[in-house]
Amino acid sequence: MALGGNALLRRGEPITPAAQRANIRKAARSLAPIANEHELVVTHGNGPQVGLLALQSIAFSESSEPTPLDVLGAESEGMIGYVIEQELGNVLPFEKPLATILTMVEVDPDDPAFAHPTKPIGPIYEEAEARRLSKEKGWSIAPDGPHWRRVVPSPSPKRIFEIRPIRWLLEKGSVVICAGGGGIPTMYMPDGTLAGAEVVIDKDRASALLAKDLDADLLVLATDVNGVYLDWGGPSERMIEEAKPSELADLDLPPGSMGAKVEAARAFTEATGCRSVIGCLDEVSALVAGTAGTRIAL
Repeated sequence: MALGGNALLRRGEPITPAAQRANIRKAARSLAPIANEHELVVTHGNGPQVGLLALQSIAFSESSEPTPLDVLGAESEGMIGYVIEQELGNVLPFEKPLATILTMVEVDPDDPAFAHPTKPIGPIYEEAEARRLSKEKGWSIAPDGPHWRRVVPSPSPKRIFEIRPIRWLLEKGSVVICAGGGGIPTMYMPDGTLAGAEVVIDKDRASALLAKDLDADLLVLATDVNGVYLDWGGPSERMIEEAKPSELADLDLPPGSMGAKVEAARAFTEATGCRSVIGCLDEVSALVAGTAGTRIAL
């Protein structure tokens, strides 16, 4: 169950602890019936949170060196995982174990994505403010709907290091919260040591890889819209209810949002033969049952 950043913090809402907790509390109520009936792994976005942490690190740092994105990713994983774990614990039976795992994910230092930043992080800005910050801080920026945001490289995930402890926890009946924000980005250096990478991994791609490696029966990509649409906002707008992976290959979708979800769903279904679904978190039980959202199957 991949919870999109927009499912945990609605567009336009302030990035405050109260707003985030209120949305996570609502998400927990939707997830509880699933956790009672199935083995459940929860992943989540962290774009607004990691961007805010980056701003805070610059504002309060005693030096000019900002906190690396891999460290900020670890901070946001722990922070969001803690709140998800607590709110799920408030609505699940007391004996149901929960665990949050800081999850390192390997990327390839030669991935071409390093040269083309596309992943939005942090708050939304008006264009003039975004351009001022880009000049002041050396950011790459890009449009995000009617607004603008900072963007960073988003290489593909190669390997999830903690896959074995995740399996062990599932075997003991735990709900596992992991790979938040796509996981902590790491890469091997020429001398063979593992180090952090100054990128953000797309959490939907990481969720698809995680689901494949865990032999999951279903990948749910939950966001704040009820499915994938053709001609979104146009006169012939319509939702795709069911499709084969090949039928979604040539859709022209925003790469940083719905495009990544469709790519992740296609990759999981093609690799495993199992179903994936994209839809609204409010309808999560129906998404699992196969009666809502955009359903992708062979």
